[in-house]
Amino acid sequence: MSFNVRPHFDWRLRTRILALGPRTLIMGILNATPDSFSDGGQFLDPHAALDHALQMLDDGADILDLGGESTRPNSTPITPAEEQSRVLPILRAILAARPDAILSIDTYHAETARLAIDSGAEIVNDVSGFLWDDAMAATCASLACGTILMHTRGRPYEWRSLPVLASTEVTPLVLRELRARAHAALAAGIARESIVLDPGFGFGKSFDENYPLLARLDALHTLGFPLLVGVSRKGFLRHASQQDALKNAGAPHLDSEMWVSATTAANTAAILAGAHILRVHDVRPARAAAAIADRILAAAAVTT
Repeated sequence: MSFNVRPHFDWRLRTRILALGPRTLIMGILNATPDSFSDGGQFLDPHAALDHALQMLDDGADILDLGGESTRPNSTPITPAEEQSRVLPILRAILAARPDAILSIDTYHAETARLAIDSGAEIVNDVSGFLWDDAMAATCASLACGTILMHTRGRPYEWRSLPVLASTEVTPLVLRELRARAHAALAAGIARESIVLDPGFGFGKSFDENYPLLARLDALHTLGFPLLVGVSRKGFLRHASQQDALKNAGAPHLDSEMWVSATTAANTAAILAGAHILRVHDVRPARAAAAIADRILAAAAVTT
């Protein structure tokens, strides 16, 4: 078994630079929503959100990604004003408690991005790759913040009716469309050093369509940007784990421990394929998986 050497980058954020590659960075997910697929409603209350944010930082999160709108399948879009009312008070409270925390705003609304960066966030994480708000690219360029561009096929309400992808189609599609998103960002004036790419597991890819992408994740290094992977608690992991449980144990029930284990397996595979950042709900198991996988990559670099 052999592993490719993970490329190193200096990721330019709003006020600082993060080294990507020497070790895997962990981005903790904070959903201030009533309807996210995994933790909807748990952190809508600002006090609960702050407590959870601080716990993730204490558990080893390098970055916190704060979102106020669910993008699960068939989710209902909300207005930018409602999104801002959910996330901005929490963002400010986190920075008041931990001024050095690195915060990302998970939004596709340019105005929310601007207000969040003005309030102290360092990164804009746009799941649409600038496709759902025409002002987002220019806004991120003017803010000179870190930028995450994710690949998605269609909108959440369309995902269940999208044409099925053959296993050989998935990675070439993501490569082609992520390259176009990156070129659009560069053309808008965003610095190359500010961009991270996310292949968008689960976003318009149903169940087994995600595995060819994970298996060929290293192909995305040809794009020349750092990679973020978000597989945490995704439906394709749950589906496979349930099928296995039903086949081997006769019980389709998947408890939280099994879901964490499935996520850890996918996270480890992603790191060994060269992911620089993991976006996760459960920080401590991700941190532990990264500690082992990073050592494997370091050993591979010495022996190649």
